[in-house]
Amino acid sequence: MSKLIVSDLKDLKGKKVLVRVDFNVPIKDGVIGDDNRVKAALPTIKYITDNGGKAILFSHLGRVKTEEDKAKLSLRPVAEHLADLLGKKVTFVPATRGAQLEEAIAEMEDGDVLVVENTRFEDLDGKKESGNDPELGKYWASLGDVFVNDAFGTAHRAHASNVGIASNMDQAAAGFLLEKEIKFLGEAVDTPEHPFVAILGGAKVSDKIGVIEHLLDKADKIIVGGGMTYTFYAAKGIKIGNSLVEEDKIDLAKELLAKAGDKIVLPVDNVCATEFNNDAPTKVFEGDIEDGYMALDIGPKSVELFKDVLKDAKTVVWNGPMGVFEMPNFAKGTLGVGEFLGTLSDATTIVGGGDSTAAVNELGVAEKLTHISTGGGASLEYLEGKTLPGIAAVSNK
Repeated sequence: MSKLIVSDLKDLKGKKVLVRVDFNVPIKDGVIGDDNRVKAALPTIKYITDNGGKAILFSHLGRVKTEEDKAKLSLRPVAEHLADLLGKKVTFVPATRGAQLEEAIAEMEDGDVLVVENTRFEDLDGKKESGNDPELGKYWASLGDVFVNDAFGTAHRAHASNVGIASNMDQAAAGFLLEKEIKFLGEAVDTPEHPFVAILGGAKVSDKIGVIEHLLDKADKIIVGGGMTYTFYAAKGIKIGNSLVEEDKIDLAKELLAKAGDKIVLPVDNVCATEFNNDAPTKVFEGDIEDGYMALDIGPKSVELFKDVLKDAKTVVWNGPMGVFEMPNFAKGTLGVGEFLGTLSDATTIVGGGDSTAAVNELGVAEKLTHISTGGGASLEYLEGKTLPGIAAVSNK
């Protein structure tokens, strides 16, 4: 069933358009570290303002648990950066409700942009935003005429600023970014072109069980890397030394391996060290890992094996790193996989999750890939086949 898209809203002139964006960006000392999420929202914002709408933007930033958090987590720096990116004035309102916000909205002219303060400031008083407080959703909805959700990063959560507003409006449309996420992730999982290969990394099997189970029937191969490898090794009776393992998931890993046949592809060698430290001396083990050593990355033979599995793929979805990506000496496996993905010009290549995204950005291959998802947790739940509340709340055409 297709969703209502912002471009279906033809008569926006003079309308107050409430937009849930994802401006949850890293900020240190008032400086934005990575503005990709802000840039990703520009097409939707510009469509609204170019068509005479008044864009009123809502976003959360970080987790707000104390009054001190408010000082560090204001959206003001993001609003100022947005003004630079748009090349026009952006009004910032340092409030989430009340007269100051209402008056600022009343003064808006067609084509204006306004940013509301961090929606999670409402969490200090009983988690009203993240708990989807009905009164708050209703209040925010009362500030506008139309709602557009363009925040895929929070689509797996029912918050007052996405589901709460949408449920109090006649129409809720998806922004261009949300539309793109639905299109690429949805098509990749539901109607992939084969061979379809999923690459799953990260520390825990428990985080990815749902994805593995959902994709076993759909994917031709599932490449497993990262810390969860060693729970599968343990299930196969391969010695793992001091490597990360989820003891309570070994039996489940055995079941998944039995069900998968040769679909699950595990690393064949591992870069190991005696301590969790970038500068620790390393040793590569094929098969059993000696006691005292822990695996911190996949080895060179595994990178070659994974490339061989990927070379004929027509659809690839990647979520999660192959090793301890934040340590340069154990990032080679992740970077090796990312670099190879950039060469697959005939395939639909989709990347989701923080470390995988960081890897392709670091390599400069991001523009060679089909789609980079803006939501780690949301893309994971989408790959599990779950219904995401933020998408379900968007009106059908």
